[in-house]
Amino acid sequence: MTQDTTNQRLDSRFRMLSIIVAVTILLIAMNTFAHSPRGKAAQSSTQETGSISGKILFQGERPKLEIIKMSNDPICESEQKGQVYAQDGEVNENGTLPNAFVYIKDGFGTRKFTPPVNSVDLTQSGCMYQPHVVGIMAGQPLQVLTLDPTTHNIHVTAKTNRSWNVSQQPGSPSVIRRFTDPEVMIPVHCNVHPWMKAYIGVMENPFFEVTGKDGTFDLKNIPPGEYTLAVWTATFGTQEKRVVVRAALTSTADFTFGQQ
Repeated sequence: MTQDTTNQRLDSRFRMLSIIVAVTILLIAMNTFAHSPRGKAAQSSTQETGSISGKILFQGERPKLEIIKMSNDPICESEQKGQVYAQDGEVNENGTLPNAFVYIKDGFGTRKFTPPVNSVDLTQSGCMYQPHVVGIMAGQPLQVLTLDPTTHNIHVTAKTNRSWNVSQQPGSPSVIRRFTDPEVMIPVHCNVHPWMKAYIGVMENPFFEVTGKDGTFDLKNIPPGEYTLAVWTATFGTQEKRVVVRAALTSTADFTFGQQ
């Protein structure tokens, strides 16, 4: 065996030994961090937050919803399956409201939240916007898609943010935009199909939700504190109330709306 071969083997063993030592040190450091006060705080962070849950109730006579007629676009009319009603003013079977935008309006002070990198989708399907009401954080991408075989027009009429108006052909790529400032709510409509309406709530914090068929909401992982909880509806106005959030507990906040 030559001296060069012997040296190469020694170098190889030395490098392997170095790697093993480095990995061992890293594992020890990670274990130490996990059992340090800082590591424990990171692991138990979900136990140090609270939540707010409740229902958005409706009291009184239910509004008579407008029947949507799509006859001005034969393609939309052919895509229509059964009777379609306007979504503003809808009341659930259990006496609650869908499409209510529930959000924490204030109480975070100077605390800042980083917007998610994933997009929020607004889809044009059956010549309707889905969902009807959507929430997004300022700086988070909004992706508008079309599944319809007809041309749509996405007309966003903001007041605080920049308004925009974009046509979208069948099969064309998604339209992606961002809003820079909080704004509740931003109306969206289609100039080609006037019955198409949607609303976008732009927030500085991630604590918001849109009610569905059961009219409930559940905001989770909220830092303890006192907040203003707000509810927006397209037809019945808005309401607010102060709510105290405590660690590992759920605060209840119900709202009742009626005819304006």
